[in-house]
Amino acid sequence: MYIIDNILVSDELMTEKFHCQLTACKGACCYEGDFGAPLLDEEREILDQIQHSLEPFLSAESITILESQGSSKYYRGMQSWGTMLQKDGSCVYMYKNAEGIAGCSIEKAYQAGAVNFQKPVSCHLYPVRVKENKAQGFVACNYDRWDICQAACSFGKDQKMPLYRFVKDALIRRFGESFYEQLDAAYQDHLDVPESSAHTQA
Repeated sequence: MYIIDNILVSDELMTEKFHCQLTACKGACCYEGDFGAPLLDEEREILDQIQHSLEPFLSAESITILESQGSSKYYRGMQSWGTMLQKDGSCVYMYKNAEGIAGCSIEKAYQAGAVNFQKPVSCHLYPVRVKENKAQGFVACNYDRWDICQAACSFGKDQKMPLYRFVKDALIRRFGESFYEQLDAAYQDHLDVPESSAHTQA
């Protein structure tokens, strides 16, 4: 475990290799699981504000859900607010392309210039999950292992892509450039540490 800017960082972000393979998993993280994508408080407000701008990119079912139930709900199971779900359990903002690969309607709208919000940072960071307890001032970054990502793990090993580098843009978006630079420096130090002692670094 490393501590960078008072944020706990699992050493798995450096030791594990990862690179998404959407052709293999079909974007399953958008429709598998029991909860919506975790949202920051400010993201809940943003989603409410851009809802009408997103409608051209959403299904009729998603629009109905958002209009009747709002853009987010509190999930006790993950102790966080998250995006709403469609009836089949997929994220309310999910769509599938001609190849059956899931994508994010928010990101599609962002790429089209319709909104200035890319997508929830929790989605951008995945499979890194941020756990935060504001009352205790506790923030931690962990690797969320999931069997649907096996192809991504294998491809990451082939590409020699450390997990933290795969989510570089998302980490910078969430914690800033300085945080990432310190994390990268820690990784360089990690390379010089024997494997048997690498997991004892603080």
